Amino acid sequence: MEHARTKRLRRLQWSSVALLVGMGIINYFDRSTVSIASHQISTDLGLTATQMGLIFSAFSWAYAFAQLPTGALLDRTGAKVTLGLGLTAWSVAQALCGLTSSMWQLLAARAALGVGEAPQYIGGVKAVSDWFIVKDRGLPTGIFLASTTIGSMLAPPLLTLLMVAWGWRAMFVIMGVAGLVLAVIWFLSYRDRSSASLSSEERSYFADDAYGQVEDLTITAADWRGLFKQSTTWGIALGFIGVMYMVTLTLAWLPGYLERERSLSVVATGWVLMIPYFFATIGMFSSGYLADRLVAGNWHPLASRKLPLCLGLVGCAVFAILAVLAESTVASIAYLSVAMFSVNLAGGSAWGLVSVAAPRHLVASLGSIQNFIGFFGGAFAPFVTGWIVDKTQSFSAAFMIAAAIACLSALAYATLVRRPVWAGVQPKPAFGYRPERKARLT
Repeated sequence: MEHARTKRLRRLQWSSVALLVGMGIINYFDRSTVSIASHQISTDLGLTATQMGLIFSAFSWAYAFAQLPTGALLDRTGAKVTLGLGLTAWSVAQALCGLTSSMWQLLAARAALGVGEAPQYIGGVKAVSDWFIVKDRGLPTGIFLASTTIGSMLAPPLLTLLMVAWGWRAMFVIMGVAGLVLAVIWFLSYRDRSSASLSSEERSYFADDAYGQVEDLTITAADWRGLFKQSTTWGIALGFIGVMYMVTLTLAWLPGYLERERSLSVVATGWVLMIPYFFATIGMFSSGYLADRLVAGNWHPLASRKLPLCLGLVGCAVFAILAVLAESTVASIAYLSVAMFSVNLAGGSAWGLVSVAAPRHLVASLGSIQNFIGFFGGAFAPFVTGWIVDKTQSFSAAFMIAAAIACLSALAYATLVRRPVWAGVQPKPAFGYRPERKARLT
């Protein structure tokens, strides 16, 4: 028997999603500051494109290496404390970026920013998994993850206005203060489900999970090691490299691409960037909506995420190549918009895949493994792209490499992710897998 959610439970669920969206928007504003101010920073500090690429990559490498301990910490302590402390730490690091006077100081501050931001998305998926059962997770996951593209869409014009008005240093400090204000709101407002006072009717909603999620378990060392013994874990982790390589390349260098190769001004670039990121937001929202529709049509939860994931990666590769080959700026932006839609359809589906591929007590750990390997591989994109630009004075080869990696990643998802992961406790057969739908899983 399926239990309906009370109005109070729905309010608790969606207020949590709203807080996560706000945190995600601030998160991507802070990630975008260096790329928006790259020309001014490189001029003031005397940096080459390769050195700027190293600064971009420092964030992602620090973010990647902080993932594994962060995932285990989230599964043990919950989202409230870990996400709140992470937001506080990264906001302080963001403000410090505005006080730096050399490449190495800026690199260190960006690395600290990466460590602070490490809990954000695995913590968000953890929180959604905590408050929603599997069949209801697609939409809230898509909405939460859309904060990445909403932030990326709003950041260029708003950060550019701050920078033009007060300079790039003040821009960093202002964003740091904004993050600290949100951290206070988070600590006062968010509740982990384990600490919330729920009625018996509200608890029955979580007990009635049709996909056999394992409840009330604590992750063990054997569970954590067991994740690495399964092909699905490796498919999820290796496949995510393709998503993050393209995402970090565009986040770091898309403003530079439009300014250098398409001859747009700094202000024009800030406004034009809203177009591809608007389509990226649609792609992220679509990932959750499409997953819920496929599950409602009796698709296995894994298949409902794998299909848009693979299609998104291949579509991103095709349209990224078309964008750099296009002769006109308008055509290039149009192709980039479709590429951004596609990679974010894949990115949202990748996080949705994590939320249904493991029992609830292992979701953050699986997400941390995905993020560690995916971000470590993706972190090479800014540095490699900067080196290519210095050597060739063009971005074409960099986008070609990203397209090839995206196609290989789609292959990893298609061939390695074939069943839910488990560790310690064997889940019920394939989280509600229906034998008559076998072809749709594979």
